[in-house]
Amino acid sequence: MQIFKNNKQSLSTLKEIPFKLEREIQNLFEQNLELLSSLKLVKSEFSIQSRRIDTLAFDPESNAFVIIEYKRSQNYSVVDQGVSYLNLMLEYRADFIVEYNEVHGASLKRTDVDWSQSRIMFVSPSFTDFQKQSTNFKDLGIELWEIKQFEHDVITIHQIKKSKSAPSIGSMQRSEGSEISKLAKEIKTYSEEDHLLGKSDATVELYEIYKNAILNLGADIEIKPQKMVIGFTQKGKVFADVLILKSELKFWINLKIGKLDDPKLLTRDVSNVGHWGNGDYEIRIRDTTNLEYIMSLVKQGLTY
Repeated sequence: MQIFKNNKQSLSTLKEIPFKLEREIQNLFEQNLELLSSLKLVKSEFSIQSRRIDTLAFDPESNAFVIIEYKRSQNYSVVDQGVSYLNLMLEYRADFIVEYNEVHGASLKRTDVDWSQSRIMFVSPSFTDFQKQSTNFKDLGIELWEIKQFEHDVITIHQIKKSKSAPSIGSMQRSEGSEISKLAKEIKTYSEEDHLLGKSDATVELYEIYKNAILNLGADIEIKPQKMVIGFTQKGKVFADVLILKSELKFWINLKIGKLDDPKLLTRDVSNVGHWGNGDYEIRIRDTTNLEYIMSLVKQGLTY
């Protein structure tokens, strides 16, 4: 990626400055973790069973633990280390729960965590084509994030997306009892198809209309299917969720109560009510009558 500086319509390239130490990348990422990934920091340098995890984090949107590893060079296997660390987490779940509760003074229970959404993030200035290809499985909980720094204190960070045609890890040839075989039984990646399965044509069409309207709110908006809901994200942060029911949609806008301007009073306050999505505002939708107005409500979540 080339980065340019605009000086009165005359472009000049910014010089990339290599990171000297992995610790530089780690410090930068941990100090800005919520901004970069919406994750909550649990522990830096978390040790378990003679292994040292660079960063242990928690994803409050999927209720799952996330391991983050930082690499300055390309000489390592993301699959071998990723699968090994994820299996370690799933084998010693109680240790991760204890660490979270001690750090945050919480009472998180094992059943509160969606272990099927566990994942590991590798953060590095670059990845080889082989590393990208070897992790290109839709249900393999390994993510690759590239980070680069340039002169004038410019930092670029982006996640390398899996291809839309990425195969399932189940298609890999593997021996029963292997590390990757054990992981395949535990990790589950959800898709839009999972949420639309068994729904009527009318409900599917209603979802498609509202989905496309939300995607049109910004070029950088993405879809993030989870276990119970489909999230809509901007810069990694979920700003709205939808639950697809039999004959209606249930939306949540990720704003705290008192932050949404809703003169028609279409939303419901769920700040003190249990619900699947993020945010304190809920809308039940059965048709497209208020489509434009509802989009004006959803768009408010992008500005906070």
